[in-house]
Amino acid sequence: MVALAESLDGCRLSRCLSAAVVAIFLTSALASAQESDNILTYTGPDRAERLIAGAKREGQVTYYSAMIVNQALRPLTAAFQKKYPFIKMTFWRADSEDIQTRMSAEIRAKKLVVDVAEGTGIGELAVRSGLAQEAWSPQLADIPEYMRDRRRFWVPTRMSYFGMAYNTRLVPPDAAPKTYEDLLDPKWKGKMAKAHPGYSGTALTGTYAISKAIGWDYLEKLSKQGIQQLQSTTATPKSIASGERAVMVDGNEYNMFMEIQAKSPVKIVYPKEGTPFITSPTAIFKDAPHPNAARVFQNFIYTAPVQQLIVNEGGNRSLHPDVKEPADRTPLAKIKLLQDDPQGMLPQVNEIKKKYTTLFGN
Repeated sequence: MVALAESLDGCRLSRCLSAAVVAIFLTSALASAQESDNILTYTGPDRAERLIAGAKREGQVTYYSAMIVNQALRPLTAAFQKKYPFIKMTFWRADSEDIQTRMSAEIRAKKLVVDVAEGTGIGELAVRSGLAQEAWSPQLADIPEYMRDRRRFWVPTRMSYFGMAYNTRLVPPDAAPKTYEDLLDPKWKGKMAKAHPGYSGTALTGTYAISKAIGWDYLEKLSKQGIQQLQSTTATPKSIASGERAVMVDGNEYNMFMEIQAKSPVKIVYPKEGTPFITSPTAIFKDAPHPNAARVFQNFIYTAPVQQLIVNEGGNRSLHPDVKEPADRTPLAKIKLLQDDPQGMLPQVNEIKKKYTTLFGN
């Protein structure tokens, strides 16, 4: 167990998951209690009653998430505790790779605290490490099948675009870039910001999607544009909002919504080639301390009212058929998607990071 944690400490999501690391995960995965297995996959008519009874005994659930605290996690927690006052919900917010690091510390201590975790790449990471618990919920039927893990280990809690934007005070609308190819224009040299995939799981996923759609040849050309490299996908929207840079190559759409609501002089661009569509799955762990409460929470988070809350308050997207997009947002149907591919990406993490750093630096 200690060896597993030590391996994880030097292996953030954006730097690891080689075959050797996955093998260590698989051989070191925590054993699952039989009761947890049963309740997480149970489909009988008394399922809800059994879950509630078990959750009352457990009395709490711990959730690790990459969602924004004030705009998403706090409203989500308040809604959950209002419906289930007998379950105390505790959350911890961090970027996906920091969630992984914290999990490693818990494994080292041989005391798993987290019940449910959510974030870019977290679901697939848990599967490859042998820590994800196969589960079933009637709520998952509302999520399109193509967005669900066929192995039934995870389902996206939320989705978001990872796209371009610009400062409207520095860039006139008729001069703004509309495609990735436009970013190669010499006039943008030294005026752009981009999130570095060596530090962010979302940036890693988005960069991988761009490399698949346009190619590494494009990224090599882009690297000659003197682009500011930032360690967080929340930092690039701030860079253009402040006027430090004029154009954002990529960044979180939900952070852009926050800047727009704050009256910052920014505008989102959905490139004609397509915009990376990033999923953030939720996974329940095999040795979750509170398996019943974990399942109650996961059932809750996939309901239409909660998905609507995540869209309205958190600025994210949802594919739930009953969720309505705010009128001031570009509808999903009008945006060309570059779908993420966690199963295809994770084995290539080291290669992607090495290629990118060679081109753009640290």
